[in-house]
Amino acid sequence: MANIIITGASSGIGFEAVLDLTAKKENNVIALARSADKLRKLHEIASSLNHDGGKLYPAQFDIVYDNYSESLVPFIKSKFEKVDILINNAGALINKPFLESSAEDFAQMLQSNLLGHINMIKHVVPLMTDGGHIVNISSMGGFQGSAKFPGLSAYSSSKAALAVLTECLAEEFKEKGIKVNCLALGSSQTEMFEAAFPDAEAGTLAFEMGRYVAEFAQNGAKYYNGKILPVANTTP
Repeated sequence: MANIIITGASSGIGFEAVLDLTAKKENNVIALARSADKLRKLHEIASSLNHDGGKLYPAQFDIVYDNYSESLVPFIKSKFEKVDILINNAGALINKPFLESSAEDFAQMLQSNLLGHINMIKHVVPLMTDGGHIVNISSMGGFQGSAKFPGLSAYSSSKAALAVLTECLAEEFKEKGIKVNCLALGSSQTEMFEAAFPDAEAGTLAFEMGRYVAEFAQNGAKYYNGKILPVANTTP
């Protein structure tokens, strides 16, 4: 049995990962997102697809602005004795030329794509035990040596920071027996991808990438720790 928390669960890869995770009856999943309406839709679809699947606990929560100690942690403790897997999937994107980008744009990207995950990790790690796995969802945009695109400097910088944080935390949490890995995802056909590249078609469907994330979260800790793994079918 695995107790799993995933953020950014209301759309795209997170949405699809939840459907895959809850297909296994031994999984208990807390799915976090800002949109209550989208979470209701997720719950309806998961229930219709997985009659004999795992338990799903959707909860409206903003990883940047909401209260962890008074709201999220008590909710987690009410559902789980311990946390086995944390998937930090939530994120945001600004597509704007660098010279037009404000300090606030960069701050917003760092809040959504780095500081929110830092807060999540700080509050969830005390609930994890030996054998736990944290998966940070980064982007090929934040992967050193990959192709870069105009307009995504703030987004890509924040995703690169999340990748290096992964390496640091893998070392710090070794004594706790908690593994930390990062998936640098390539393009998938999601709302965020379409906002970044309105006229392009992604190489991977959201449900395929969601399935990969779910599978890696459950099994990747057997083979990896402190790794930033590119998940893309194109080079560079």
